Amino acid sequence: MDDDAVLGKINDLVAEEHHLLESSRATEGLSDQQEARLKAVEVALDQCWDLLRQRRANRHAGRDPDEAHVRDVTTVEGYQQ
Repeated sequence: MDDDAVLGKINDLVAEEHHLLESSRATEGLSDQQEARLKAVEVALDQCWDLLRQRRANRHAGRDPDEAHVRDVTTVEGYQQ
């Protein structure tokens, strides 16, 4: 997946996240299914941003950006902010 594809995925996920958040404001919150989907979208966004950062770091270091890979949820969600 190249940078443009990762950014496209990020944009799609952000749009879905906004849609879910707007739905929660328009109604009395989210259903359990919508809550689970929102969490999954947030995790996928973190993974995509991490992948994009890896690709850029590889490129900056003179390495092949395609060597970057999606890291597991435990790794990505364990990062300090």
